[in-house]
Amino acid sequence: MASPALDRSHPAMALRAVRMKQGLTLRALAARSGMPFSTLSKLENGKMEMTYDKLLRLAQGLGVDIAALLAGPPETEAPPAGGRRSVSRAGRSAGATSDLHAHQYPAADLLGKLMVPIIIEVRARSVAEMGGMVRHSGEEYLYVLSGAMELHSDLYAPLRLDTGDSVYFDSGMSHVYVRVSDEPCKVLSVCAGPGIQRLAQTAAKAWKLSPPGTDEAP
Repeated sequence: MASPALDRSHPAMALRAVRMKQGLTLRALAARSGMPFSTLSKLENGKMEMTYDKLLRLAQGLGVDIAALLAGPPETEAPPAGGRRSVSRAGRSAGATSDLHAHQYPAADLLGKLMVPIIIEVRARSVAEMGGMVRHSGEEYLYVLSGAMELHSDLYAPLRLDTGDSVYFDSGMSHVYVRVSDEPCKVLSVCAGPGIQRLAQTAAKAWKLSPPGTDEAP
């Protein structure tokens, strides 16, 4: 049975376009990214969810800003103030989980936001374990809620951040989070930039298909 045509805003379309622009076959990209050929094929055909971990590895393998893999129409001006709000209940935020980290996206239902809040459980213990650094257009504010981590980047020495510490930085600078505490490390990241907004929207679409938890929203 043929797969339905993908909307041009689907991340699979951006992945295919970037890969073909670089003249890479799927097998060549599989070797670069360390991802199975079958997984890449499913991603390009819209048969598998484009999670943050997959986007991270693809961006590293292709040597591009993660925003380049997030398709979507050009950003428009933020909507005028009209009393919008979004309430996120515990355990009900859109998200993605892996062995390296867990992401939750509060307020994922609001589109066109000027900033995107993300709650991250940092699990990786080294840059190598993460597969390298990532970058995305915009700026980022990071606040450590519990545990301790290091912020690694290509311009500064590793920065240790303990519970209550925070940092504001240019997210166009390659960076990655690494846990250094024995106990779990959880952080609040607030990002601004077109690429990260489309990532949150992608997570929201996946969440609508399979919401976390078992309770229905009121």
